[in-house]
Amino acid sequence: MKNFTKIIMSAALVCLCIVCTGNTSYGQIHIGQKAPDFSLKDMNGTVHALSDLSNKSLLMLYFFDADSRPSQEGLLNLYHLSEKYDKADLTVLAITLSERNEISKFIKNSGITSPILIDDAYVSISYNAEIILPTVCILGPDLQVLDYFQGGGKTTEAMLVRVAERELQRKNTMLAKAISSDIVNKNPDNVKAKTVKAYAALQEGNVDEAEQSFNDLSGQGKNGRILGKEGLAAVYAKKNQPEKALQMVKEVKEEAPERSYVHLIEGDILYAQKKEKEAEEAYIRAVNAKEAEPYHEAARYNQRGRMYADAGQYEKARELYDKAVSIDPFYITGTTNKGLTYEKEGNLDMALESYKKALSIDQNDTFAAVLAKKAQELINLQNNGDRKKRMDSLVHDLAERFRTQQTDQKKKQDEWTSPPMILSFIDFHEKGGLSERDGFAAVLSTQLTDYLNASGRVKVVERALMESLLEELNLGSSDLADTETALKLGKVLAAKIIVTGSIYYLPQKTLLSLRLIDTETSSIPQVTTWQISDGSLDKEMFNLNREILKTVILKYPLKGYIVTTAGDQFIINLGANQGVVTGTKFDVIEELEPIEYKGRILNGSPKTIGSFEVITVEPDMSTVRVIKTDRPLKADDKIMEKIEQAAL
Repeated sequence: MKNFTKIIMSAALVCLCIVCTGNTSYGQIHIGQKAPDFSLKDMNGTVHALSDLSNKSLLMLYFFDADSRPSQEGLLNLYHLSEKYDKADLTVLAITLSERNEISKFIKNSGITSPILIDDAYVSISYNAEIILPTVCILGPDLQVLDYFQGGGKTTEAMLVRVAERELQRKNTMLAKAISSDIVNKNPDNVKAKTVKAYAALQEGNVDEAEQSFNDLSGQGKNGRILGKEGLAAVYAKKNQPEKALQMVKEVKEEAPERSYVHLIEGDILYAQKKEKEAEEAYIRAVNAKEAEPYHEAARYNQRGRMYADAGQYEKARELYDKAVSIDPFYITGTTNKGLTYEKEGNLDMALESYKKALSIDQNDTFAAVLAKKAQELINLQNNGDRKKRMDSLVHDLAERFRTQQTDQKKKQDEWTSPPMILSFIDFHEKGGLSERDGFAAVLSTQLTDYLNASGRVKVVERALMESLLEELNLGSSDLADTETALKLGKVLAAKIIVTGSIYYLPQKTLLSLRLIDTETSSIPQVTTWQISDGSLDKEMFNLNREILKTVILKYPLKGYIVTTAGDQFIINLGANQGVVTGTKFDVIEELEPIEYKGRILNGSPKTIGSFEVITVEPDMSTVRVIKTDRPLKADDKIMEKIEQAAL
């Protein structure tokens, strides 16, 4: 039955009569509290404990009567959805006070193969679920009670909408769209379901589909008109049509000024237009407005918090991030943003706690994973006294060199042999709109650093060293925007290449303009513009890493010498420190004598006289196997890496 059980049952709905928010309570159940724990057995005697599911970000407790068709209706809907969308990360515990023979009959007639829990411990009483059935309790992260529903029949539709909204909050657009589409097919007049369906399409990047859905919605009565125009404002903003978006904002504000989302859209547009004061006023209106769809609530507090954070008012920012997360516990953007405020204050322990909290809700979130790793490395550095002392000494020495404009002026005794390829990320300048997530530049450079270091071909200057040096020199983004300053910093760090550029936050995507600059010649071996869409960060970072490595290999092929010869094997003076790996191929070259002609010296291309392949690698030397040669090879013959385009 595919993954319908993942633990017990997977899918997305139940029947509803009442949706609770705030501090409302039903019997012993209060919204916001941790759900009472229990352990129950299924028909096979297997024990299922609620506490074992504390790692689930969304969990439904479904109390039902196995002998009542209206009570079963929601459960059957869940079952059919789970069969179609077996990867849905939603767990449902089906619990009943019914007799075993009634349960067996229900299982036989319905075909459900997932466990049904027998409530012989009267857990139903703790959840006020012994009389009105079905009763459903939806739990969020840490088993926190999010919603409470009682009743069946027609209320199932309203419940499905609520679950679809929760899935949209979790960015589980596939299931949100499936549930809302099913509702709309059965009831075309359900404007809430149509709204969820349209926003799911927009979140997936299907802008034209979303636009059509919102246009249809805007012709469906006053409520549909407001929701449709609000959605169209989001669509036009996404399509980078600010004037059309602001026109929709204006029309919604005239008819429904308490709708918060249009104020948020207006704030984002104004911020991108560099009208920061007007943007701030719009964000304040968004926070103070009283009406919002549940999947839009958190973002308005987040954007206001982002402005506080950018102004260095971290405590005020955290208050708003906390508000965002309290409204939407799946909104890990607010959680990681909060962690970054702690990190900027130097409180790494609290920062790491926030990042880990985000990962507990979504373990696949790249932002949280990268930021957590970075914070842990910095904490380890601080806790290692000897290493910290060495780092501080190095930073002090590098800062002094920067101030006095001194670099390592030692003349190389060997101008031919390639030194280790050292690269440094200097800074990425953030432009455009106010991104929902803070820390993109740090995530970008950290992730690329890991990829590049793992290649063995490039050594990236440690991020902690760079940040400490910038702090010591009191250099900010505006200083590093100056190419001369960036080059000077790269030289002090003994980096052959510095990587810098700009990040442009656009409504529909993020553009990265990246430059590689040679610190010795000031030439620019690579300029690239990269588009990063929602959900594609890992893939794009991997591809960008390949592009950087490709440039390094093409522009800076490894060069060295044969050191010793022994039969058909030789030792060369390049190893892992220079980026050599097993299988690297080299040409043996012989430079031709220059020709003097009419007062000019003419240099020809070197002649290839042989080639070989690396078979073993040590830190500073490698053993190679001859592939072919036109003459006997000898010590001091020059070698150059053979570039094979197919491998790039």
